[in-house]
Amino acid sequence: MQIDFHYYATYCAAYLAGYSHNECMTICYSDQFTDCCSKSFLAGIKGPLSAATTQTATELLDVSTTVTGLQDITRIWASFHFLPGNLYAKIKKGTRMYRNKYRLICKPNGKLVGDTIELAKGKSLQAVGLSMHILADTWAHQNFAGTPSLVINNVSDFIFEIMEYDGVLNDRKIKFKHSPGGTDDIQGDTFISTVYHSSENSIMNLGHGRAGHLPDYSFIRYKYMPAWDGYRVAIKDNPSDYYHAFCQMVYAMKYLRRVNDEFKVGVYDEETVLPWKDRIMKILTKRQLDASEDWKKLGEEMSGRKIEDFDENKFSSEYVSMDKESKEGTFLGKFIMAALAQKSMVTNRIYKSGNKLAGFSIEYKGKGKAGIRDFMKLIEYIPEKTDEQD
Repeated sequence: MQIDFHYYATYCAAYLAGYSHNECMTICYSDQFTDCCSKSFLAGIKGPLSAATTQTATELLDVSTTVTGLQDITRIWASFHFLPGNLYAKIKKGTRMYRNKYRLICKPNGKLVGDTIELAKGKSLQAVGLSMHILADTWAHQNFAGTPSLVINNVSDFIFEIMEYDGVLNDRKIKFKHSPGGTDDIQGDTFISTVYHSSENSIMNLGHGRAGHLPDYSFIRYKYMPAWDGYRVAIKDNPSDYYHAFCQMVYAMKYLRRVNDEFKVGVYDEETVLPWKDRIMKILTKRQLDASEDWKKLGEEMSGRKIEDFDENKFSSEYVSMDKESKEGTFLGKFIMAALAQKSMVTNRIYKSGNKLAGFSIEYKGKGKAGIRDFMKLIEYIPEKTDEQD
């Protein structure tokens, strides 16, 4: 997903869930900021690098593909953008390494989605926004894993957009090219993707890079052949998936507001969204690279308030100007705490499943600091049942 959904659509979902305009702005900012909080950004504000929720293209090009380098990549991308759907998935054949990578494949409605929402409950609005980013990405990024892997994330050249002409469905061949900084041509069905690399652990094989930005566009329906499923044909219906993501976000945020008594995966608040469904589906199916203006217009119509444009550096000076003891209470300080907790929780879940791809992890209780500067803060932050640390 991109800024149109993570920022403007999230504002709409938060407003339908009952948050005020100002609360919605904090939530949607935090959602989108999850795609901005890199180690480079954190270094610039002298924040903890372990709170990184993404990696820039430059960082990925410079990253080491040693075991520790790959673990760092996996901790970030599996925790925030490709939440594993089933860490105990059964497979009939394959090596232990293949099995471990297979179990990191992102899917909606996995147990970790519920854990992510529970972790945000009772915490800051920044934590709510972060959790919405993760939840939404399980829909857009499903069937790809947040770890470099050719045998999992590669796709064949057999990719067709499913388009409707005069009520009849037709397949239109999608063409890919490797052009860093290039722009997708949706009229000519030519998209930018990472270049094929035969190395299993190349960053070219991270996430949905081999399928370009197809998962990030709400309008597209397509069929493709993923490596992890033996290159059998799979169909991806983004408009339907994005609508389910939106309705699930409304449901989840009502729970986080304590309107609902429980959060269950596989439940969507379609009743609240129904009056706006036609408008939303019109936006989701409109053939365009960026739906920000349409979502912004809808959000402003809902609330009657102006939605300001996203500014990555809006809260940087506040964080930098505060003394060490006061930073935690700033906007970015609250986001950083939420990010540290989420990464710790997911890394621990992966480790406890017997999978070392995200590195080693320890339980908080009775284990001492063991390598994390913010240990005592996280002890208080994370509920006892998820009292874990990477």
